[in-house]
Amino acid sequence: MMLDEAQAEHSALAHHYLAERMAAAGGWLSFEQFMELALYAPGLGYYSGGAQKLGAGGDFTTAPEISSLFGRCVALQCADVLRALHAPSILEIGAGSGRLAADILARLEGLGQLPENYWILEVSADLRERQRALLQERLPHLLERVGWLDRPPDAPFDGIVLANEVLDALPVARFRWRASGVDELGVGIDDGNFAWVARPANAAMVQACRRLYEAGGGWDEGYVSEYCPRTAAWTRAVTQSLRTGAVLWFDYGLPRAAYYLPERHDGTLVCHYRHRVSGDPFVNVGLQDITAWVDFTLLAEASREAGFELAGFTTQAHFLAGVGIDQEMRLAAGEDENRFARLAQQARQLMLPGEMGERFKAMVWLRGLEIPLAGFELLDLRHTL
Repeated sequence: MMLDEAQAEHSALAHHYLAERMAAAGGWLSFEQFMELALYAPGLGYYSGGAQKLGAGGDFTTAPEISSLFGRCVALQCADVLRALHAPSILEIGAGSGRLAADILARLEGLGQLPENYWILEVSADLRERQRALLQERLPHLLERVGWLDRPPDAPFDGIVLANEVLDALPVARFRWRASGVDELGVGIDDGNFAWVARPANAAMVQACRRLYEAGGGWDEGYVSEYCPRTAAWTRAVTQSLRTGAVLWFDYGLPRAAYYLPERHDGTLVCHYRHRVSGDPFVNVGLQDITAWVDFTLLAEASREAGFELAGFTTQAHFLAGVGIDQEMRLAAGEDENRFARLAQQARQLMLPGEMGERFKAMVWLRGLEIPLAGFELLDLRHTL
């Protein structure tokens, strides 16, 4: 897809910035470093630039953009947790356009279960403004409950930590498996363009890859994949202030044994630009999203390291069915059968196996709570982790 003048200029500036950082590092960056800069470099990275990311005019569509049903259903599960706590708050990590926050708050208000605070941890100044504008438009009377944070709250709080499609944007390390050793796949310059450049992996990567090799059942020569070294530390950082409550994760991914199957020999790295998917992270730098699937086994391990109980793991389809998406459709549509038909079509997109229903998973951690969680009762997949 051709870039317009502003897009081409932005991408050229981002390319130049990464090339300078690469030169300063000796001509090579780990892919983890490259991905972090491509996504988060101030003013130039994908998430720190000003282009629209979500929806029909953006690069990809998330569940809250497809339908308010997703946020309404998440709100129902949140309400069960909030009822069990005194003066609870919600912390949403990376709120995108703000639609999920708006849908959750609107439904919780209808349930009489509003949190004391709805904090949004958002690194993008542009997205913060979009979120604020949407909430001002839809729920001006609730805006005083909403606050934006640069980092997780320092003071302990009770409530919920929530993240939808955030873990897939954490920078990953890439590797290539060989019988004689493990290569780390980093990035260099070839004829002015970014290119993959392999170097011998350090001891930590070799050890990590051996564990993944065993989990996946063995790989052929040249097997390429990725893993996220930051998952445990990052999840601990964003959840450590939660004294009592639940952490809800929604994202696309797999348990480790399925993620690292021998036939998945190119990994799961994928890029999104204007609703087109590619496997090349070196084009449209600063303009395209770069993601990798989530290793939910790694996330489960992180829950224990962070002092939580892993209380549920299921598919998005079973989560939505468990909390009652069918009743929410009827409630939202009222007597309007045309609206009900539109909501039913949106629900199919959220739930069908060929759409988001199975690729996307839901996971919940609990601390200091023992309560039933309707979204995780229809199908318990914890044994697959």
